[in-house]
Amino acid sequence: MWVVFALISAFTLATSDALTKKALKDSNEYLAAWFRFIFSLPLLLVLWVFIPTPKVDVEFYRAFAIALPLEIVTIILYIKALRVSPLSLTLPFLALTPVFLILISYLIVGEKVSFMGGAGIFLIAAGSYTLNIDKIKAGIFEPFRSISKEKGSVFMIGVSLIYCFTASLGKIAIEHSSPLFFAITYYIALTLCFAPIALWMGRKELKGFIKDRHFKGLVMPGISFSVMAATHMAAMSLTKVAYMISVKRLSLIIGIIYGYFLFREENIKERFLGAVLMLIGFVLVVTA
Repeated sequence: MWVVFALISAFTLATSDALTKKALKDSNEYLAAWFRFIFSLPLLLVLWVFIPTPKVDVEFYRAFAIALPLEIVTIILYIKALRVSPLSLTLPFLALTPVFLILISYLIVGEKVSFMGGAGIFLIAAGSYTLNIDKIKAGIFEPFRSISKEKGSVFMIGVSLIYCFTASLGKIAIEHSSPLFFAITYYIALTLCFAPIALWMGRKELKGFIKDRHFKGLVMPGISFSVMAATHMAAMSLTKVAYMISVKRLSLIIGIIYGYFLFREENIKERFLGAVLMLIGFVLVVTA
């Protein structure tokens, strides 16, 4: 069942990202990120009515408190990556999260990786390389250099690293509460904590954002995001962190397809090849 939840989470994440990128065309990225959270809350609040409130302990609060500021950093990096770079080039770097998780989840949660998992890591790295394979004519190391030149890719690599910590901390919080309770309370807290940042960074555009109803373009991204959050936590409670995140990273394939059809992004064949290699790596990690 966790695979079904993870696949739903992958699809709704990619959909939310694509629709958010479209909305960013005329919006301040901080306001867009905040309103996406706002529009995700109604569905989560409705779910809250139907779930029991679990008993929580100090481990829940500790994991919650550490993950929250880290998540805010990822929000800023993530939304900037969506704005400044092609969707098909930035989203695949989320595939690096399982690579980082091999060490970090072991240190935090105690998960170990087998030889097959190591082979998966190799394919993920190879996939990352081929994302910029169109640059290879300029030299064998040019794809690596182009990563540093593409700001969105750099931002998304940072997101991938931080996600390892938030995913592992989220697992701990779920184990000391419940999946939906953590999802609901966590995203309510994120919305409240991110509000001062969004209002300050978007203060010059806020009036026009409201007057011109730019926020309407973030309703569907918010709804998709709420479904992603709920299914993410449900899947996380049923399997290991690295396994769940690996399957969820199918969103990068969906994101590349969205990038081609919605934004007519170039070099799609080269990037799709890289994403497929990463996906094969995920399969090896999951089946390890």
